[in-house]
Amino acid sequence: MFGLFKKTSEIDKLQKKYEKFMKDWHGLSTTNRAESDKKYAEAQKILEQIEQLQK
Repeated sequence: MFGLFKKTSEIDKLQKKYEKFMKDWHGLSTTNRAESDKKYAEAQKILEQIEQLQK
């Protein structure tokens, strides 16, 4: 109940976004290779942003 009003940090938001892109990437990897590669590239950009914020 007390976590209801807890604000999520920028790293948490980016982490959720990264996980979504990786899930999409995995799903597309068997059906559409071009779209799969785009999702993976976007996920890597987000991962770089996360690493920059952690420094």
